[in-house]
Amino acid sequence: MNIYTDITIPFDKKTVLTVGTFDGVHRGHQAIIKRLLECAQELGARAVVVTFEPHPQIVLQKPDREPIHLLSSIEERLQLFEKFGIENVVIIPFSQEFSQISSEDFVREFLVSKIGMSKILIGYDHLFGKDRTGNESLLRTLGEELGFEVEKTDALLEGNETISSTKIRHALMAAHLDEANGALGFPYFVEGIVVEGHRRGHTLGIPTANVKPQNPNKLLPANGVYLVSSSIDGETFYGMANIGLRPTFTDDLIPTLEVHYLFMDMNLYERILRVDFLKFIRTERKFESIDLFLSQVVEDRNICLEWIENLNKS
Repeated sequence: MNIYTDITIPFDKKTVLTVGTFDGVHRGHQAIIKRLLECAQELGARAVVVTFEPHPQIVLQKPDREPIHLLSSIEERLQLFEKFGIENVVIIPFSQEFSQISSEDFVREFLVSKIGMSKILIGYDHLFGKDRTGNESLLRTLGEELGFEVEKTDALLEGNETISSTKIRHALMAAHLDEANGALGFPYFVEGIVVEGHRRGHTLGIPTANVKPQNPNKLLPANGVYLVSSSIDGETFYGMANIGLRPTFTDDLIPTLEVHYLFMDMNLYERILRVDFLKFIRTERKFESIDLFLSQVVEDRNICLEWIENLNKS
């Protein structure tokens, strides 16, 4: 995959492109990507995805608003773009200065003059530019003047609900993992580096990998216990993950992600792992004794083993 930063991509008028943050690259985004590739093939043109880093809402964060939590870091987004067949990605560095560019200037100076554009695909609710004044009407007006087509894609529905990054975030924060994974079209995942912990799990006979997300804005699902999997050295390992404050042992204020991999004895320190969340098992809670905690771990493990068996059968 070709990755271009700060509009370094060679100019080519025969380009079909789409623009967005694509947080999570969920099934709605995937539908746009699929259509983008179809259009490029039909027109014999280059397919390009234009995205932004950092996420605009992080740069434009207001002091009185909760900070946004990302479904995907830029590294994870690029992995997903490649998975779904994208060969060219332009990453525009988003800043306060860039946010002041008008929607018309963005189209004229960046998309048409620097990248090249014969056709643009937009989502059903696509708004862009300063104060988000850019819309389908403006694009069609500029398209007639500058010689590019505009195609609008319909919203993708899950039941009667439109699939969106915001709704997926809410589902994950409410421990509705099946709903989130269904809207994503793949298991929600977190990439991070394995860091040194208190080694409490090792002492108790349940060693864990403490996975620190690479991006501090990455969303961790709701506190609780999950069935997860990771591909390590080409082999899939299942595990039990706990997200939370570890109230039985600590007074932590910031949730952590710990994974106890089943049937695996390997030193994972300083390795970068991708943790796929497959099933929500239970909420996190405080136990009155270590024995009660360990008894619950056995119960959680048995539930996970049942799910693993079902997954392997299917």
